[in-house]
Amino acid sequence: MTASRFRVYTRNGCTLCDEFIAELSRIVGAFEIRDVDDDATTRRRFGLKVPVLTCEGSVVCHGRLDRAAVTRLLSA
Repeated sequence: MTASRFRVYTRNGCTLCDEFIAELSRIVGAFEIRDVDDDATTRRRFGLKVPVLTCEGSVVCHGRLDRAAVTRLLSA
């Protein structure tokens, strides 16, 4: 599995999101960042849970980074 399959949903001004991204970048390196408020469907799905990490469309974790889950996905 490649790191480019990871996507983080964030919100502008979200300090927790900034911390999440910084921590994730130390593990993964390459991932996509999307603003949860850019799309109404995404906002309804993830709006209260940001930051949200997905891999190939499936939620991996939200709020706090689950390092163990990310590591398992990278080694799969």
